[in-house]
Amino acid sequence: MLKITNLVKRYGSGEPVLKDLDLTIEGESVTSIIGSSGAGKSTLLRCINRLVEPTSGSINLNGTELTELRGRQLRAARRKIGMVFQGFNLVDRLTVMENVQSGRLGYISTWAAITRRYPKEDIRRAFELMERVGIAHYADTRADALSGGERQRVGVVRALMQQPEILLADEPTASLDPKTSEQIMGLLRDLAGELKLPVMINIHNVTEAKQYTDRIVGMRYGRIIFDDVPDKLDQEAMDRIYSGSPAADRADEWKAAS
Repeated sequence: MLKITNLVKRYGSGEPVLKDLDLTIEGESVTSIIGSSGAGKSTLLRCINRLVEPTSGSINLNGTELTELRGRQLRAARRKIGMVFQGFNLVDRLTVMENVQSGRLGYISTWAAITRRYPKEDIRRAFELMERVGIAHYADTRADALSGGERQRVGVVRALMQQPEILLADEPTASLDPKTSEQIMGLLRDLAGELKLPVMINIHNVTEAKQYTDRIVGMRYGRIIFDDVPDKLDQEAMDRIYSGSPAADRADEWKAAS
């Protein structure tokens, strides 16, 4: 279970990007995070895996307080958090297998990584996952020879090779055409159930969020203002998520306090 409590992220002396945010994620559910640009969606995901340092608050993953970790302990904890990126983040000159095996770098020796002498069990697992997502026949193909959808599948397998306890996806379909986007979203949904893995997806496409995820969290200006099943995301909720303004938020706060 991922439990986030009173999470705040502030850059410099400006307004916080995340404001006392509370969120709990559990089970093999798929949760989508929606909201306008600047709502704090990507910052939230990057605080979880500590690519961005939280200003304050708690991020607890299955009993481990992530905000307190440093050095070796932090590196060990990051192995449990898979990440799928919008820009794929592959090494183009390496093969699909080599890119996939980079998900095991936290588990194997530096010498094994440099010489690319991957453990047999890791190779077997990689082929199983690549077969599952339809890219096993590209094992020896350079990453730069793949299409966008194929590259994203490599990114998904690389993340799963970490044997994560949670999978984060930051705009995983933003660089893909509509048909491929639906395929990737369907794949993430299916893998969550098959691997009993909680998945969090930061996504702009609300239609895909409603179709492929179990829960939608709507953010505006660093706060969660909607958290429910997709069927509850009606036009009124959409207006609250996408049509607000900072001035309106401050007015709401003033009314609540008075």
